Amino acid sequence: MVNFSSTAECLQKEGVYGPVTATLDWCEANYQFSPYVAEMANSFSNLFTIGISLYGLLEAMRECLPLRYVLGYIGVALVGLGSFAFHATLLFQAQLADELPMIYVGSMSLWLSFDHQPGFGLSSTRTKLLMALLVLFDVLFTWSYHVYRNPVYHQVVFASIVFTTTFRVIYLLKWSDAAPRIPDEKKSGIAKIFGTGAALFAFGFFVWNLDNIFCDTLIRWKIAIGWPSAFLLEGHSWWHIFTGAGTYYMFSGIQYVTLCVKDVPEKYTVDFNYRLPSLRRTRVKSQ
Repeated sequence: MVNFSSTAECLQKEGVYGPVTATLDWCEANYQFSPYVAEMANSFSNLFTIGISLYGLLEAMRECLPLRYVLGYIGVALVGLGSFAFHATLLFQAQLADELPMIYVGSMSLWLSFDHQPGFGLSSTRTKLLMALLVLFDVLFTWSYHVYRNPVYHQVVFASIVFTTTFRVIYLLKWSDAAPRIPDEKKSGIAKIFGTGAALFAFGFFVWNLDNIFCDTLIRWKIAIGWPSAFLLEGHSWWHIFTGAGTYYMFSGIQYVTLCVKDVPEKYTVDFNYRLPSLRRTRVKSQ
């Protein structure tokens, strides 16, 4: 077990789910406020990710975007639900419901970015091969993570997927065969959207590490200022907020670039509502 602080023992209580079986326990007192929710702030902060994913889902459906993007938003929402269950119970089974979908959604983003042939069907040989590799990777990781229950292993694999996706987006914008077809203003928009998401994600990771490193100090501050104000010092909850927003922006960037690569770039544009990017279809004027 990592990140368990003896400083918080006075706040720890017993819950209805029994002893902690997860391989991670965060810098928030367990069952402090309810025997049904182990980590109150870390659980309910996932509602932001779920909500923002449902918003993206509705926007994609309204614009009749390809099904693959709709499924991507559903996947991100499932990550939020799994994370809620994980932090509410601190059971290993619930931890898997959080961490495995992270890998599945990340690997799906890789599939989206490498499936660059025109059209959104699933009949081409390349698309079928990529889907087979996606499923194989997910199955092998699921099996290996059951055998080797080290959260660092999960974190390294997930980070590798994120970095690979980032480099793939850069390649599509700069060096791919489709790059010359994408207008410069669209390239700039895609880079800004995806870059904003990456920055939000990185900042969330920074806050998460501060929460890990300075857990004892943060617990003393929480006790000193009291609740509910102390909820603002739950760094892992802020990780959920920033990575939820970051994931939304990065996925929007992936949508935008792959739509431009696989279709006519002039058919698509982006609007911002509540400072959130939404892909829109445009009418291409006939010549």
